[in-house]
Amino acid sequence: MKPDGRIKLVSELLDLPLIDSEGRYCGVVDDVELDGAAGKTLRPTALLVGPGAYSGRMPGWVMALVRLLAGSRITRVPFSKIRTIGSAVELEVPGEAVGLNKSEDRAERWIPHKGAL
Repeated sequence: MKPDGRIKLVSELLDLPLIDSEGRYCGVVDDVELDGAAGKTLRPTALLVGPGAYSGRMPGWVMALVRLLAGSRITRVPFSKIRTIGSAVELEVPGEAVGLNKSEDRAERWIPHKGAL
């Protein structure tokens, strides 16, 4: 499916993995930014990724714990950077071009590359 097609936001987009143009996993879709007004067509403008995007989906006390453990970072991925939406959201650009992969790159320095890792 192309990003300009019809999308069921909750069942077809939220929690899908993000894969960049180099085939790297970049996280999951945590929320969607919409543009429009009452009585007019709503259009998705960006995908929101990161622990700060959970706030509308979790109780306040849980969000306070998330902020404490993971921070409140939100990365905005413009819809114009999406190639396709299927079982994953495939980006047209490397994750770094839209501010993704920061946590994965930091963790990669600490995780030993042995065996299945």
